[in-house]
Order: sequence, then structure tokens, then C-alpha cells
Amino acid sequence: MADESYPQDLRYYKEHDWVRVDGEDAVFGITWFAQDALGEIVYAELPEVGAEIKAGEPYGELESVKAVTDVYAPLTGEVVEVNEALQDEPQRVNEDCYGEGWLIRVRMTAPGELGDLMEADAYKRFLDEA
Repeated sequence: MADESYPQDLRYYKEHDWVRVDGEDAVFGITWFAQDALGEIVYAELPEVGAEIKAGEPYGELESVKAVTDVYAPLTGEVVEVNEALQDEPQRVNEDCYGEGWLIRVRMTAPGELGDLMEADAYKRFLDEA
């Protein structure tokens, strides 16, 4: 499992998701805190390409040896890519949650929502206060 980290170039959502902006797209994943709390991830249920997702609503599920949890969208948009590697290797989320363990890529339809997300330092304070 990777060491605890919260990269400065990402934006963070209160449900422990991260966003990496790439042009008009955004890549979503879960934070180190989330994957650590879940434990060993054994299954990822993610949306189909073309699905519309809405900020604040669940778009998939991650199942670990401990629990099944919803994954919430930090931004609104259309799914343009799904990390297919997670079908055979869901543990990538634990091993590299900010890299090979990404979940989906979304074409943002409301990029103004980025302003509602936290920077790394604000997310760390949010964790400390929880």
C-alpha cells in the first residue's frame, strides 16, 4: 500500500475523492485516506462510457474486504473513459490511488464546480477536523 499523501496539483472533494483537471476533462479517483479506510479493494463497479454523472451523487461502488461504499462525483459531466484495468486488478486503487488506481475520466459540463473543491492543504485540515 502506498504512503499517505495528498498531491498539491489535485483538487479534493469532501467525500474523499480527488480530481485532476486535464483540459476540458477531469480524472477522478479516491484519496489515500479513503482507500486506507476501506482496506483491500476487491471489486470496482464503475459507470459506462457515455453516462451522465452529477456532482454530489454516487456514480459507482468500491467493494473491499470490509465494506461496500458508494463513490461520489466531485463534478458534473459525461464519462468519457473508465479505468478498465480495475476489473481484473481492483487493488491498483490501494497500490497507487493517484496514478494507476484512477477510476474514471469525465468531460466536465459545469467547470465552475471546480471552485467548490478543496486544495490539498484545505483537505488535510478537513481530515484533521473530522
